[in-house]
Amino acid sequence: MLAFQVIQDRAAARAGGARALAERMPAVRPPEALAALPDSYFLSVMTRRIFQAGMKHSVINDRWPAFEAWFWGFEPEKLMLLSEEQLESAMQNPELIRHWGKLRTIPVNAGELYRVSQAEGGFGRFLANWPDDDLFGLWAWLGRRFQRMGGQSGARFLRLAGRDTFLLTDDVIAALQASNVIDSKPTRKADRQAVNEAFVTWREQSGLPFAHISRMLSMTVD
Repeated sequence: MLAFQVIQDRAAARAGGARALAERMPAVRPPEALAALPDSYFLSVMTRRIFQAGMKHSVINDRWPAFEAWFWGFEPEKLMLLSEEQLESAMQNPELIRHWGKLRTIPVNAGELYRVSQAEGGFGRFLANWPDDDLFGLWAWLGRRFQRMGGQSGARFLRLAGRDTFLLTDDVIAALQASNVIDSKPTRKADRQAVNEAFVTWREQSGLPFAHISRMLSMTVD
């Protein structure tokens, strides 16, 4: 496995220097900041990720103020009670993205998020307390508990929310293969464990969050 300094040097060379590389790193919230965020923030981010899937992200981001206004700031206690008639009314609003399947996730996910929050003292606290060496487990949990959070969506929701996580994009997987961490896409338990261990080792070597390590890895391949 490559030492992280080699990966960082390669990424910096491609970015145009250390300063340019730093400017391309995603934002990561410390655990205490994540735990302090309201549940409405996480439901909004989760729903935005659901709408971003398969669509141009800038289009969704431009429409998001209208979503926030229409859906009462994404307060889970209110949205878990949304009726079919209210969702049908949302389908008539040209300021929103009128996708029935995605709109119907809102009350279901609001209810799940509310229940987790009540049991754990806040949804942000729950995410912050999940062990960093079991991110595959967190992704799987999100996929089981919430609608349309399977595949890459769980990890991308966490990234969008600021919860530290790596992503397994095609570029990252290629970089992991080039770094002799895995031989193929990590679908087997042993390969996922190898990926976890590699990221933990690189974090210990660099002091950087997983999100930054992941982004640098993606920049080392063509």
